[in-house]
Amino acid sequence: MAKRIRDTDYLSISTRVRAMETGLLSRDKMEQILEARSREDIAKILQEAGYPDLDPERPEEMDAALARIREEKLLDLSDGAPDPALFDIFKIPYDYHNIKSILKADAMGMDPARMLSDLGRVPAREIREAVQSGAYDSLPGKLPIAIAEAKEALDTTRDPQICDIIADRWSFEDLYQSAEQSGSAFLLNYIKIRVDAVNLKALIRTLRMGKNADFLRGVLMDGGEIDVNSILNISANGGNNILDLYNPTAFKQAAEVGADALKSGGALTEFEKLCDDAVTDYLNQSSLIPFGEAPVIAYLAARETEYANLRILLMGRNAGLSPEIIKSRLRAV
Repeated sequence: MAKRIRDTDYLSISTRVRAMETGLLSRDKMEQILEARSREDIAKILQEAGYPDLDPERPEEMDAALARIREEKLLDLSDGAPDPALFDIFKIPYDYHNIKSILKADAMGMDPARMLSDLGRVPAREIREAVQSGAYDSLPGKLPIAIAEAKEALDTTRDPQICDIIADRWSFEDLYQSAEQSGSAFLLNYIKIRVDAVNLKALIRTLRMGKNADFLRGVLMDGGEIDVNSILNISANGGNNILDLYNPTAFKQAAEVGADALKSGGALTEFEKLCDDAVTDYLNQSSLIPFGEAPVIAYLAARETEYANLRILLMGRNAGLSPEIIKSRLRAV
């Protein structure tokens, strides 16, 4: 049963988040990082934004530093929130990342330790022990079903891609259930638009690979606003009428670019960016909401986008990519 959220319960934390928003990296700040002459100049910009020195030549250390910052922000805000469970949507993906890593590593006789994250609802060690002992029924949400299905598929097919598909599908089932139980319409609609973005990406990718609608059905997620059967019909028709389905939605521009890429055989980089930007456009609606859970959720989602953009910026510079290419990959802020 969904909880009843009172926006006045979030008055204090909303006010705090509004102040914290000013510390987010603006587009101008990101361009300063892009145009900086030296690592020292980049480090100064990052320090002003509350980040440590991030070295793209040591990507594992950089990712570990970003993970620590992510965890600190989550803990900081959840401690002051009326219902810390509201932030489970930012933790659930790490639980599923862990089960994928554990199952695939076990199948290959490898140690998954370096791939695991403690940013989920459950410590990685506990998930690993549960998977290896077979006693995973006590794990939260959809994790027990996901582990059982993904493990059986991996044992049967030895195909890690199928393992990932099953885990990702249950991850979104878990996200949807968590959002529904939260009582937040803003959060639930955020998950729905994320599902729509994932499904559009899956449609374009499977059409590009020449996969049929049956394959696509195994990849698509339930819970979005855009009807899954309509997406499957587009696939069965070879991509025809894709714009008829997506033109009335937030994904109009992304669908147009995706359809053009299918015809030309061009890269899908811009298409995937536009899918993500449509989700950001939804989150930007929180700027019109004075207080409540919406500004808090939007802030944490904005931080996730910021971490991704920082990685794109720093790794792109280190790889010698042109500023134009790097800019084209940055997600909307």
